[in-house]
Amino acid sequence: MNARSIVDPLNVVTVSAKYQVVIPASVRERMPVRPGQKLQVLFYDGRIELIPVRPMREMRGFARGIDTRVEREPDRV
Repeated sequence: MNARSIVDPLNVVTVSAKYQVVIPASVRERMPVRPGQKLQVLFYDGRIELIPVRPMREMRGFARGIDTRVEREPDRV
């Protein structure tokens, strides 16, 4: 992230009376986000973050290759 992306006037949005905002095109293109797509909204460290919700089917295999040889408590084996 560079300083320009923080203060770029094209990335400033206005909250409507219904608390809606329009995601600027430059952000949508980098994300990318589609109409109708679900986003998780988080308030973190004084800012709002939008996280795309991914279908569970898409998550299949995301941990493939992870080292599972960790010491476990006897009741967790």
